[in-house]
Amino acid sequence: MNETVVCVVGNVATRPVYRELSAGPSARFRLAVTSRYWDREKSAWTDGHTNFFTVWANRQLAVNVAASVEVGQPVVVQGRLKVRSEVREGQQNWASADIDAVAIGHDLARGTALFRRAARPEAPAAVRPEPAWETPLAAGRPEPTWETPSAAASPEPSWETPLAEAPAGDLAQQHPEPAVVT
Repeated sequence: MNETVVCVVGNVATRPVYRELSAGPSARFRLAVTSRYWDREKSAWTDGHTNFFTVWANRQLAVNVAASVEVGQPVVVQGRLKVRSEVREGQQNWASADIDAVAIGHDLARGTALFRRAARPEAPAAVRPEPAWETPLAAGRPEPTWETPSAAASPEPSWETPLAEAPAGDLAQQHPEPAVVT
């Protein structure tokens, strides 16, 4: 419940490591996040401090990360932040910042990407009902027509109400004309 959820934009620093575990697929990679700031003296953007995070992905996200993410690519990662610190033998205090990812995607502000749906493993038809969006005649309804009809096929809609169909009563009282001062 009281988790720190973060959204981080950075570059993939290491090749994703993919593992098949008893709990399901898992993948991890290091993410470099460098702050940028405007240096008034140089009149240019300058790199600031770089933070490194270990990004963990599980299940289908891990499979998709292994197939899609490469070193150097700009990505956006959303997930739960976990900061660990411990003392290792012969070293000073050691700290690690991990992100247990919920979503990972390419940063489209810095390039383009091509999305492909991941293939799902097939389940028996009795166990897995077909979703409504895959059924052409879902619930007995015809499939919608997404094309715009041509102008010749349908008359132009009228947005004005003819006077014959106007509500009863004096139209001038309902909608008085503004007074013009000359």
